[in-house]
Amino acid sequence: MRFLLAAVLAVVFATGSGKASAAISVVDDAGRTVTLARPAQRVISLAPHVTELLFAAGGAARLVGAVNYSDYPAAAARLPQVGSYNKIDFERVLALKPDLIVVWHSGNPVRQVEQLARLGIPVYHSEPNRLEQVGANLLRLGQLLGTEPAARQAAQDYQRRIAALRARYAGRPPVTVFYQVWDRPLYTLNDDHIASDMMRLCGGRNLFGALTTIAPEVGVEAVIEADPEVILVGKRDDPKDPGGRMWQAYKGMTAVKRNNLFAIDGDLTNRAGPRTAEGAEQLCAMLEQARGRRPR
Repeated sequence: MRFLLAAVLAVVFATGSGKASAAISVVDDAGRTVTLARPAQRVISLAPHVTELLFAAGGAARLVGAVNYSDYPAAAARLPQVGSYNKIDFERVLALKPDLIVVWHSGNPVRQVEQLARLGIPVYHSEPNRLEQVGANLLRLGQLLGTEPAARQAAQDYQRRIAALRARYAGRPPVTVFYQVWDRPLYTLNDDHIASDMMRLCGGRNLFGALTTIAPEVGVEAVIEADPEVILVGKRDDPKDPGGRMWQAYKGMTAVKRNNLFAIDGDLTNRAGPRTAEGAEQLCAMLEQARGRRPR
């Protein structure tokens, strides 16, 4: 009898230790290891691109809160809000009892993110600044959520679209681009942002990519002097607006002379999520159109 009891206890302890060793660990975009004892059940997103990644990775049922402007897919707009990307409401966060918070590494205030970590809540830093990193984020978030099949399928679908564009536009003649994020004041993005990687995929070259700030303010005179072949305007309110109206007065610019003023939905280019594949498809088509307008 004692032998039987000892055998049963041995199985129980072995099973328990097996569960303990089955902790989930991933390395996030800040190079930090995030470890969970079990798949996350209550997740908060602190950036719109993060919300899109979590939904795509199969985490719809696990999301309990998000910041404002988390409006895609439609279900995201119904999530309880916990503030904005740059001002987190700690009371709301704690009331939702999250077991994982996914933050925007360069966007959320460092001090507030550190406060969350000190509370003992696991924090994953998301910052895809290259197209292939979107797929990697989907896979890692799927691991943390325990939704690997959905995440793997989403990553494969995304990577297939990017690979098709890479094959189609590899070796195309380069096109110089000014990407306008905002007009008052005039902001652009540098090469550390995923929008620049989309341009490179399509054979574009970001004229202000070498600037050190990820979202630098530039002057109108600097853009005129750079003389881009294409001006791309990231718009959120009305993607069908032709865009670039402020530049039409500068008729000596190459982009204006050739009618290469294009508007694109900024959510497809500024948010580093699965929809960047759609944004890249549109951007590539615009740059190809600009190539077709070159003097023969």
